[in-house]
Amino acid sequence: MVGAGNDKVYIHEFIDIIGQNRAKYMEHMTAGWGETARVERNMLCAGVWGTVGSTGRWPETVNLWELDGWPGLADNFGYEVKHPGMQDPALAAWWAKAAPLRRGGIDRILRPAPYSPTIEGVIEAGLVGAEVYMHEVVRLVPGTVHRYLDLLEQEFLPIAKGVGLQLFGAYRNAMINGSEAIVIWAIDTWDRWGAIEAAYEDDADVARWRRASDEIVVDWERNLMVDSPLNPTRTGRLL
Repeated sequence: MVGAGNDKVYIHEFIDIIGQNRAKYMEHMTAGWGETARVERNMLCAGVWGTVGSTGRWPETVNLWELDGWPGLADNFGYEVKHPGMQDPALAAWWAKAAPLRRGGIDRILRPAPYSPTIEGVIEAGLVGAEVYMHEVVRLVPGTVHRYLDLLEQEFLPIAKGVGLQLFGAYRNAMINGSEAIVIWAIDTWDRWGAIEAAYEDDADVARWRRASDEIVVDWERNLMVDSPLNPTRTGRLL
């Protein structure tokens, strides 16, 4: 799973869904947008997940889009906002269909740690079919996010593998003062997730990792997510 380098940029989205429209929204984002984004903007869908409501906000989706570095993101933004109303006319019907399904959300621009795989690398490594994903938002002392991601690689990845966590991605919020990391883990079964939660409470190696990062970690929160039906990590093909 660990890559030799990743120079991509990611758009990470928390989307608030209206009522019981989450399944419709996830289908719309994957079947209705993924291939358009890839062809017109060279923008890959890295994932569209539904948040497990008992572990976070609901109803909610988490979307992750992969672009070719800062030039790719700049081209994407320029293409979008050059039109009146800051919206691509070719997507007017798409936006109109999405509007009744969600009320808004919040986005982040993320940069990956060098060892964080691209979505193509995830698929090539066989990380397909996980029953659940763990999404962590880690708040840090300003300016320490690179140190945290290095510690994650050096101190925690071997421990994580031992308890049943597989790294999907490790990222930093690129547009704040080095004070937030987002880490996504894949877990093969729900039973495994239960064992992982027990390890987070009682395992000596996990406790050692917490101590190693205590100096720079202000707080952290983890939520659970599940794949949308057309997610690349469910189908094994790029969107």
